[in-house]
Amino acid sequence: MTDNTIFENKLATYLTLGCKLNFAETSAIGKQLSEVGVRKAREGEVAHICVINTCSVTEFADKKCRQAVRKLIKENPGAYVIVTGCYAQLKPDDIASIEGVDIVLGAEQKLDVIAYLDELKKKEKGTVFTSKTNHIKTFVPSCSKDDRTRYFLKVQDGCDYFCSFCTIPFARGRSRNGSVADLVKQAEEVAANGGKEIVLTGVNIGDFGKTTGETFFDLVKALDNVDGIARYRISSIEPNLLTDEIIEFVAQSKRFAPHFHIPLQSGSDSVLKLMKRKYDTALFRHKVEKIKSILPHAFIGVDVIVGTRGETDEYFEECRQFIESLDISQLHVFTYSERPNTQALKIEHIVDVKTKHARSKALLDISDRKLRDFYLSQKGLLRKALFEHSVHDNKMYGFTENYVKIEREYDERLVNVVGEVHLGGLNIEGTAVVLQ
Repeated sequence: MTDNTIFENKLATYLTLGCKLNFAETSAIGKQLSEVGVRKAREGEVAHICVINTCSVTEFADKKCRQAVRKLIKENPGAYVIVTGCYAQLKPDDIASIEGVDIVLGAEQKLDVIAYLDELKKKEKGTVFTSKTNHIKTFVPSCSKDDRTRYFLKVQDGCDYFCSFCTIPFARGRSRNGSVADLVKQAEEVAANGGKEIVLTGVNIGDFGKTTGETFFDLVKALDNVDGIARYRISSIEPNLLTDEIIEFVAQSKRFAPHFHIPLQSGSDSVLKLMKRKYDTALFRHKVEKIKSILPHAFIGVDVIVGTRGETDEYFEECRQFIESLDISQLHVFTYSERPNTQALKIEHIVDVKTKHARSKALLDISDRKLRDFYLSQKGLLRKALFEHSVHDNKMYGFTENYVKIEREYDERLVNVVGEVHLGGLNIEGTAVVLQ
């Protein structure tokens, strides 16, 4: 058993790579360490403990993780180094072989970090603590505050879908979640701490309820009644799990923002089948049209992957035309990266790097145009905005309930305040809306 007195007056530094779910989990790890006396290192301080929470969504993400680990070790000589996250679960031996790494924690172990710290004794070689995918069953609630004003509440983890291109089920295990009651308590704590906005995060949040017999709709309805929270945002939710009743509830709810993020991944039905997605373009179009029919000013962000195996020129053109036809606000474009042990590797047609880049640019151009058009469609309207801490050239920024980025002169009194604003035109860069 670890003697917790060894942690007193120790300094820790944290590095998180990847998704907002990782940030929430890093926050939970930091909370555990702070409860035994570890303080977060300030800028310029050398840490005694380094925690790196990794991502493995692409090959580039793997490379970035290795570089980040080495950089943090160099900046904090002699520190006890803990590496966790998806890359650590999938390729623990790669991480353990990096000189200076002490322990590698898998998905089942990372949120019980104190149990593995072994008196903070440096090791000659990294020690691996992981579990097989089918043994990853624990759900530990996590909630983090970013460096702006919003909180990220982890409501679900893992995925049962096994899409052909994805390693997430192997990295995070099967779908599991916290209870509605426990998550409501966490939202109430955020409200008590002055938090105004919460983003609901998870791997496949629409699948909420597998371990508690509840539904995501149950959670949404319960959270809507938490006093003190100005608004919630639903992070990425699968189109087949975004039910019409959820959309209709958001349209009349007290606190859920008219903002949806829906992964499409491809606008070609043939590619969707190769990806083993659980919907087709007709269903996706229905969801977009349903949202816009009752929430015409809603922001709709869409994920899409270009250059997957099997994406011929014809299939990409189907995808491009389908996306052009949708009344959406912005695309998040990802370039396909081959991942070991995925079913996609069995697909014969391979897209070359040059073609991938060209396809990515084509969709990013569409995204830029659609986002600009959406921002301009809001000119002259009154919206409720939450201003953030960030300052650049004496400007402060915030977001309306329907995710329009706004810009105004900095006023410290407005930070973390929700107020009504009158939207004007675009700023000089075209990246935000100025106020009238």
